[in-house]
Amino acid sequence: MIDGEIPLSDREFSRVKARVYAEAGISLSAAKRTLVVSRLSKLLRRRRMPSFDAYLDFLEGGGTAQDAQEFINALTTNLTRFYREDHHFEHLVGYVGEIIARRPKPGPDGRPRLRIWSAGCASGEEAYTLAMLALDVAGRMGYPGNVKVFATDIAGDVLEQASRGQYSQEAVAVVPDALLRRYFVRDPLGGVRVDTTLRRHVVFARHNLLSDPPFTRIDLVVCRNLLIYLQSQAQIKALSQLHFALKPHGVLLLGASETVGRCRRRPSPPWIARTSCSASSLWRWHV
Repeated sequence: MIDGEIPLSDREFSRVKARVYAEAGISLSAAKRTLVVSRLSKLLRRRRMPSFDAYLDFLEGGGTAQDAQEFINALTTNLTRFYREDHHFEHLVGYVGEIIARRPKPGPDGRPRLRIWSAGCASGEEAYTLAMLALDVAGRMGYPGNVKVFATDIAGDVLEQASRGQYSQEAVAVVPDALLRRYFVRDPLGGVRVDTTLRRHVVFARHNLLSDPPFTRIDLVVCRNLLIYLQSQAQIKALSQLHFALKPHGVLLLGASETVGRCRRRPSPPWIARTSCSASSLWRWHV
């Protein structure tokens, strides 16, 4: 068994970067080298592989789709929590109210539909927060329609955790008491789990924003702190996908250091800044 961290040569690091970019469109800077060594060394030790070259040869020569996903999962940052950067959600309350006031078009069942996409949802806290927010606004406004949150991520293991909806007491400490009582139940194994009254409004799916078809007729997209990991052309591709997904006048919420950037200067999509707060940017598609 190999102990400790395994040395990573410059050439091996270049191979890792090339594979991550090809698989997920993520650009690893030199500053991420320590993270790569730390996280991938664990995989190499478990597989008893002597070097990064040996591991990459295995992935390229005989590795399965599950092996490839494990590689991406190890290098993907999945930091999230309920009501993370709560001022974002304070802003979204007004936008969700606006969407509901416009009475979204009905679905096949004849009921109007409010459709939200949480892109890069990690272990699900953001998606469930969005569902609680939307359901709370819908209830106060007497909205009779269906609320659905599509929650996607490239990492399959965290999606399994998100789908189970099991969280510690510490994780849900920031959830308002009224919503905690309404949407969570005690888990016999400890902590809490999402109740079916909330869970049925959230759909989890593995999705690569750069290569998989986007969702359609979405009212609100939340994609925070994902674009910063992508190179310029990949950012443009991702934003084009998000634009395709949104309804006319739909809203996109990005993170603090993210912007529609060069896409704003292109003929399509015609983004226009609606408003911004200190640590996020909201963009509306105007037609």
